[in-house]
Amino acid sequence: MFTRLLSALGGRAVSFAVYVCDVVMLAVETIGAAFVHKIRWRLFLRQIVEIGLRSQVVVMITGAFTGAVFAAQTYFQFNKLGMGSAVGAVVSVSVCRELGPVLTALMVTGRVGASMSAEIGTMKVTEQIDALRALAVHPIDYLIVPRALAMMLSMPLLVAECVAIGIAAGYFVAIFLLEVNGTYYMANVVRWTQLRDIIMALTKAGFFALLIVFISCHKGLTSREGAVGVGRATTEAVVNASLAVLIFNFFLTMGLNIIFPAGYQ
Repeated sequence: MFTRLLSALGGRAVSFAVYVCDVVMLAVETIGAAFVHKIRWRLFLRQIVEIGLRSQVVVMITGAFTGAVFAAQTYFQFNKLGMGSAVGAVVSVSVCRELGPVLTALMVTGRVGASMSAEIGTMKVTEQIDALRALAVHPIDYLIVPRALAMMLSMPLLVAECVAIGIAAGYFVAIFLLEVNGTYYMANVVRWTQLRDIIMALTKAGFFALLIVFISCHKGLTSREGAVGVGRATTEAVVNASLAVLIFNFFLTMGLNIIFPAGYQ
């Protein structure tokens, strides 16, 4: 029994290592294709619309209600200590450094990552990718590079939008609903929210964009078994990308906090 357990764990570890290597190799090949081959600007602009423009509503709603509820919960606790005006600093820094990038990445994963995996997976099982190769069109150059470039451009903008709307919603709730002093609220926001907090949010957005696009596209390229396989690949893409965002967020926070320490200094 112990031997079977070790064998099962070892098999899963090997499978995970192979999967990570495949995703890394896809990323390396995509980066190489972006520099070597001509960029297909029409496909790139189409993906900008799909990833960036059509994700705005989801991101705006997420940022607004996250900032609003976080401001309310922070006020309920801080007001007991007579620190109601400090709500603004906590909300702005938290939304910049953690909530904005992570929640935006999770929303984009659910909306765009699933779409990427399903679209590419359908092309794979219907042999459209083989047809591209027959026409001397590199699938990586045609399918992955435009999506990767569009994701890298769109994610920082979406995160910035989520952060701005989250801070604005927190301000609205604190000032107009909870009657916090607006002057002290804004003074604390300006004092404690530094440029390094915004840079940290945008840096995380870039890393999360890479995770989402390469995990989703890899699942699509490795789809098989017809419609059932495409559905399974789409589910796995969303789950794996979401877990990768949450796991990497911890390590990014610990590493980036050394470069961009939190707090007023």
